[in-house]
Amino acid sequence: MPENKPNLFKGFSPGKVAMIAVPDPFFSELLPLIDDLAELKVLLFCMWALPQKDGDFRYLLEADFHNDDSLMQGLAIIDPERDSSDILKQALARTVARKALLTVKVTLDTGEETLYFVNTARGQTAIEQIKAGQYTPSHDASLIEILPQRPSIYKLYESNIGALTPMIADELKDMEAEYPAEWLEEVLRIAVESNKRNLRYMRAILERWRTEGKTDLKRDDEKSEKDWEKYVTGKYADYIEH
Repeated sequence: MPENKPNLFKGFSPGKVAMIAVPDPFFSELLPLIDDLAELKVLLFCMWALPQKDGDFRYLLEADFHNDDSLMQGLAIIDPERDSSDILKQALARTVARKALLTVKVTLDTGEETLYFVNTARGQTAIEQIKAGQYTPSHDASLIEILPQRPSIYKLYESNIGALTPMIADELKDMEAEYPAEWLEEVLRIAVESNKRNLRYMRAILERWRTEGKTDLKRDDEKSEKDWEKYVTGKYADYIEH
């Protein structure tokens, strides 16, 4: 029986070629775990394809795998008796089960899409953002734009007002549970701009917004004193430092 000869590689093209960055743990931690050739090919494809995507949070759709002829041909030679799409499906399932790739489903105008992220800190953040609803459809109906991660109220407080103490952290946690994140960001900005950097002042404004309705504060020449006076008078006055 004649021996099957391997397909020969012609060598890398001369001259300058594009280089791909692969995280070191891929070789030291992930590669020793991989025991399936199709899984390895799929992961290497991700390392090549993801840097070509745009955006802060990069992901692949199932169509990105299916539509790449080189990948599908590479999977087909693993087992010529099987359909390459089945090999891809099984390989993707293995990468997800191993947590080399992370997935999340979104519903768009084109239907339900599965997004694939490499399991990095950024990929984990992307999954959290999507599950929290922090994404919008892009100009392409089959794609999404993941919104920037909203800074926590704790980071905002430390960056704009001062160091956290256990009591301040507890109070911020209570406020975060009671009021929308947008309100907290705005009231913190107001406190900084008015040079009233304390939680009592912030709490007073938030309480008034909740009971009387939120209003936009504009510190222009005509309305400045009138708009701000209502926040330092009345039943909240005891909570505000002038």
